[in-house]
Amino acid sequence: MSDRDIDQQLVERVQRGDKAAFDLLVSKYQRKIFRLLSRLIRDAAEVEDVAQEAFIKAYRALPNFRGDSAFYTWLYRIAINTAKNHLVSQGRRAPTSTETEIEDAETFDDGEHLRDLNTPEAMLASRQVADAVNRAVERLPEDLRTAVVLRELEGLSYEEIAETMNCPIGTVRSRIFRAREAIAEELRPVLSTTKDKRW
Repeated sequence: MSDRDIDQQLVERVQRGDKAAFDLLVSKYQRKIFRLLSRLIRDAAEVEDVAQEAFIKAYRALPNFRGDSAFYTWLYRIAINTAKNHLVSQGRRAPTSTETEIEDAETFDDGEHLRDLNTPEAMLASRQVADAVNRAVERLPEDLRTAVVLRELEGLSYEEIAETMNCPIGTVRSRIFRAREAIAEELRPVLSTTKDKRW
């Protein structure tokens, strides 16, 4: 049985509601996606965030996956598009192309030429960032914390958050903005950024 066949069986299990099957797909491709994204995004913590976002998008879109391409090719496209969107949202220019084209996604290898994100320094830095974010979120007033958690962790739209929190959409935007600013303030010493830069 080929890798593609195994992936297709796992995808079908996920489509039938088996969340553990998706965990297997994440385990199988997480390292490849991290390494792929590290070619586009230099910051290890950002790579983790974008990879997680890509897997979340893939999970949500999986019911519509028909298997016209290999699962990894499909996941690769999602990861690349998520990285490009992330770079644009950060005010950075997204690469116009990557060294590994989409057609080569199935044969994309972990290659020695890609840098390893699992160095002790990178892992420590990532842990410090995560701790700072958690501290900042815990210190937020409840309304700000709820809004940012619903947006960033639950992936709800502003409209859904407004409905959930029973407040106007403008209030939701304001709360999320203030929460993000508080989190950015907590991250400044960890990331060694100045006051004029958010990250």
